[in-house]
Amino acid sequence: MNVLTNLGPLGSSLIELPFFSSRVSAGFASPALDHMEQALSLDELLDIDAPHTYLVRSAGDSMEGAGIFDGDILVVNRAVKEQNGNIVIAAINGEALVKRLCIRGDEVVLRAENPKYPPVYVMEGDELLIWGVVKFNIHGHLCHG
Repeated sequence: MNVLTNLGPLGSSLIELPFFSSRVSAGFASPALDHMEQALSLDELLDIDAPHTYLVRSAGDSMEGAGIFDGDILVVNRAVKEQNGNIVIAAINGEALVKRLCIRGDEVVLRAENPKYPPVYVMEGDELLIWGVVKFNIHGHLCHG
């Protein structure tokens, strides 16, 4: 079961952070020299489109296959038109979910990215509201303990 916590709208920060354009190897270590070439704002990096962008904290494990884990913060844009295959924040009959939107003809399905969870078929009479498209998720990597 997913329970979403709306963390509210995201405003412009205007804070710029150092940006190292050299790529960091995720395989073998590279002897290449990295150097800062410019500053980059988080607004630019996350394509913040205030006031259409808001943050939601995810809960549950249904989207782990998409790299969204329990407690991740999702950057959601309400101005982006949802399309087949997008991960969306949706409410079906009043229950808020984060799922992958699958549209095939007249069939609309909200799919989990974890085989433990069945798809949610949107049936005639169901009320489906798409609250926004998930553009990014923020996942921490610090060890606690």
